[in-house]
Amino acid sequence: MEEIRLLKVINKLGIHAHAACQIVELAGKYMAELFLQKDSREVDGSSILSILSLACPKGSEIRARTVGVDAKKFMDDLERLFKSKFGETEYEQYRPRKKEMKMKGFPVSPGITIGKAHHLNRSRMTVFYRKLVNKKEVEREIDRFKHAVDMAKEQIKKFKSNIPEQVKGYAFVLDTHLMILGDSLIFDSTIQRIQKEKVNAEWALKQSVNTIHKLFKKVEDEYIGRRMDDVDSVSERVLSNLAGVDLDSLTEIKKEVIIVAHVLSPCDIVEIDVNHVRGILTDVGGRTSHMAIMSEALEIPVIVGLESATDIIIDGDLLIVDGNTGEVIVNPDPDTIITYEDRKKRYYRYKSAIDRVRHLPAETPDGYKITIKANIEFLAETKAAIENGAEGVGLYRTEYLYMIKKDFPDEETLFDDYSQIAKMVAPNTVTIRTLDIASDKMMASDSYMMETTRENNPALGLRSIRLCLKERNVFQTQLRAILRASVYGNFRLIFPMISGLGQFLEAKRVLKSVMRTLDREGIEYNREIPIGILIEIPSATSIADILARHADFFSIGTNDLIQYALAIDRDNEHVAHLYEPFHPAVLRMIHQVVEAGNNEGIDVSLCGEIAGDPLAILILLSLGLEEFSMNIGSIPLIKKIIRMLPLRAVRDQFKGILQLPTSEKVESFVLKQAQSLLPDIFKEGVFRYRATGIS
Repeated sequence: MEEIRLLKVINKLGIHAHAACQIVELAGKYMAELFLQKDSREVDGSSILSILSLACPKGSEIRARTVGVDAKKFMDDLERLFKSKFGETEYEQYRPRKKEMKMKGFPVSPGITIGKAHHLNRSRMTVFYRKLVNKKEVEREIDRFKHAVDMAKEQIKKFKSNIPEQVKGYAFVLDTHLMILGDSLIFDSTIQRIQKEKVNAEWALKQSVNTIHKLFKKVEDEYIGRRMDDVDSVSERVLSNLAGVDLDSLTEIKKEVIIVAHVLSPCDIVEIDVNHVRGILTDVGGRTSHMAIMSEALEIPVIVGLESATDIIIDGDLLIVDGNTGEVIVNPDPDTIITYEDRKKRYYRYKSAIDRVRHLPAETPDGYKITIKANIEFLAETKAAIENGAEGVGLYRTEYLYMIKKDFPDEETLFDDYSQIAKMVAPNTVTIRTLDIASDKMMASDSYMMETTRENNPALGLRSIRLCLKERNVFQTQLRAILRASVYGNFRLIFPMISGLGQFLEAKRVLKSVMRTLDREGIEYNREIPIGILIEIPSATSIADILARHADFFSIGTNDLIQYALAIDRDNEHVAHLYEPFHPAVLRMIHQVVEAGNNEGIDVSLCGEIAGDPLAILILLSLGLEEFSMNIGSIPLIKKIIRMLPLRAVRDQFKGILQLPTSEKVESFVLKQAQSLLPDIFKEGVFRYRATGIS
């Protein structure tokens, strides 16, 4: 069936980007094709670029042709769209501010998308103070609070029962929210405030949350610190219930949009239909928030930390979202749209090519086998790691189970988690890291520690292996669980933040004592489990030759090594630009550790963020490393790069890199070599390749 009509452009701005976007959106709703003709040229009506290329100002006449089952319905709606002036009015808020504008945030999920903004009201509830006058009001307020908490629990359970397949592995996050609702620091504390201070439930809850914020304020580790986002999300849901306000639901979105919100919770992510939501922008949030981690599984571009997106972006604005760079372009010019449409095509073309090699071995053209593993934080990430081509887990961070419970997890809870990951990854290796948190991060788990171990500088205080050696019971419980789970797969055990030989030998003594206990109890474990050191302190790099005589393997943790070596907090906005992964001192430290390991015949791998950086991987290969562990999303691209690189040529061309005096000179040198060795990737500028902190 075919329908043909002449349509006149009567809106003041003509068929601009916003109008073209509406035509394409309409085209997606019908089982019919659209062709638009101006003068003698006919174009595809489902392509924004093709429509814009017709250059149709006000007064233009267009011949529209629809072909297919819904041809007439489609044409009727298209004609109405033209007659409605594409939504423009005399006071058109195609707004005086329709000038192109750029914003920058933190990219957490890659990809490029172009679409219209849809505001989602997730602003914080305004809380007012109200004094209660008698015992009856106090009791009524406690009942209100309990009812609001019960409602929140039911809402979260409902979300969990309807969780989409893409994020089903993260159902435990919703379990965490349920646990937070019942935590004494939230539930009991709020009730006690209502009783003692005689204040309304909203105010009491807000004060309880503020107290928890203070407890987390000194947390240096970004991942642990972001767990405060879960507390905020839960408390906002309870506050909404107290106010009788229904939160905007994402299930009601029935057209393709880009969500713009102050913040999103894991419950919001569970509601998302990826057929309609094409991207996410938030004012706040970090790369390690549960929302960010879950949204990456949806495979749509997501940018967080934009600060003022909800103030600047107006509902319906046309947006370009570049999840590779963290850039958002508001109301882009036609030329910008054309540029990004081209970039988008190239990105997905290269992504498709890269995805095809994810399950192939990371072997160079000249026959060198490189091992690529994944860094993971939750058991739920294991499946995604394997699907992305990981050849094992190079770093399993074990802190999560210690942060979601009021008390320390018992041996059986840890054993269940560790044995599951061992089975899932077998026969490949899991390198499991012992507890790596500071004493202040355990405040919520132990009231005694909360009062006695607060520190002014937890990053340099009682943390990681130091804390484990002090709190032997906690350490031994974890070691027992790891050893028991080791019979279900292929485990390697690694101790973090080792600063000297004495410390490492002491940790090994504790491990041996746990082994003897298991022997007496007749419990099976892998007696030959390899024991390694996570090299992340400059003192450890200086004595790497000594440590190598006593360790079975090294793994270089560059995230902390760079911070400690350069005295830079990469999460501090005032000095983050000084966090330089390509600093000559850092490269020399890595080289020193690799040489020490090689001299003693032990394996040396690298598990920092720079392992997933396409530019950094060239340097790391040139320094002699042949095993890497990285964020899951980086694996396919790094595999693709390695399969294109002749390793002998890389090591030959990079011989002088340790003599370069500055980060800038290192980056300039590497980029030049990369463009020569990998022109398809680096000349196109499609992928993000600068590691965090590189200017």
